[in-house]
Amino acid sequence: MRYVNILGTDLNPSIICFGTASLGSSTNESDSFALLDEFVYLGGNFIDTAHVYANWLPIEKSISEKTIGKWLKQRGIRNKIILSTKGAHPELSTMYIPRLSHDEIVKDLDESLQYLQSDYIDLYWLHRDDINRPVGDILETLNEQVNLGKIRYFGCSNWSPSRIKQALEYASKHGLKSFVANQMMWSFAIPNKEAIKDKTMVLMDENGFELHSNTKLAAIPYSSQAKGFFSKAYTYGLENITGELRDIYLNEENKERFERLKKLSKKLSKSVGQLSLAYLTSQKEFITIPIIGSHTKDQLADSMAASDLILNQEEIDFLKGERKF
Repeated sequence: MRYVNILGTDLNPSIICFGTASLGSSTNESDSFALLDEFVYLGGNFIDTAHVYANWLPIEKSISEKTIGKWLKQRGIRNKIILSTKGAHPELSTMYIPRLSHDEIVKDLDESLQYLQSDYIDLYWLHRDDINRPVGDILETLNEQVNLGKIRYFGCSNWSPSRIKQALEYASKHGLKSFVANQMMWSFAIPNKEAIKDKTMVLMDENGFELHSNTKLAAIPYSSQAKGFFSKAYTYGLENITGELRDIYLNEENKERFERLKKLSKKLSKSVGQLSLAYLTSQKEFITIPIIGSHTKDQLADSMAASDLILNQEEIDFLKGERKF
């Protein structure tokens, strides 16, 4: 298992992050504990959740955070886990109304600390942005929470490159801590943007890639496996991909990428899922830690096996269609 230094020498996250949106909901508590145990057994130490996870279901609020909190308390390994969660998400019924005031950020953070049964969050994310609120106000609030010991580092999710740049420049000018990482939608698969229902989600694009390359800001993408698009295509065939997965990811570019994945898979004796993740973790310009979404131990083992797989530039270029073997 590889580890990378993005949070300081005392906090080195594993190059694979375990996403927990389903824990405590579609994955019951017992199975959730088993997956978390397996993740740690396989060398992982970086767990990502959110205050809003599973709140779209008619079940207990913030069940993912609460499940992780119970697991951490029972296992007694809080000091061995790099714990990240996200807050300041709009209410699901009013996604068009941002929630990034000082009081809203603090309210979500305090509730997350309670649910996670922890005195601090290693990496706290702002789940969405409010483009009408000055970045200085937001950074001042986050720095206040750092000074209070509630969070150690912080990042942003679904922020535009221009807003991230503003935040980095403001922090530098005013001697404040700033974002250490960014969460965006990014995978080896190219999505059909028009099929993505949530228009507040920010996708990695040329401007985002340039920002990360220039600033060396770490990228920690969600949907890093494109909901298993290539793995399912390999198992069941592209023609059998249905529903939302088909709407978002089935296109000519991904058909071509799938063919190149299969060729490299045969050459390297690695699964297409592992290669899809390695495409991200092997980026040379900046550190990239994909967030995986495993529902079974077999899926988890396959994803974790990608942590030590490093593609060279020729292999990356081949996958993108920029080089032939």
